[in-house]
Amino acid sequence: MQRSVEVLVGRLITDEEFRSAFRRDPRGTLKAAAEWGLELTTYELQALIAADHSMWDRFAEEIDARLQKASLRPS
Repeated sequence: MQRSVEVLVGRLITDEEFRSAFRRDPRGTLKAAAEWGLELTTYELQALIAADHSMWDRFAEEIDARLQKASLRPS
């Protein structure tokens, strides 16, 4: 399960569109992640939902832009 958390956190940090979807609907976004095969425990789901969602944006700002998947959608 730890690998699933690592994949999800990496996606939250590097994928602007996914991060935006998570801010709008964390439960729905995590449900979609489960459909890609990410297995998360109830505790992991609760922790991700309860986390300060702005931290994903702060982390994203700190990593090299070449590691980011930018959204092409207008804000």
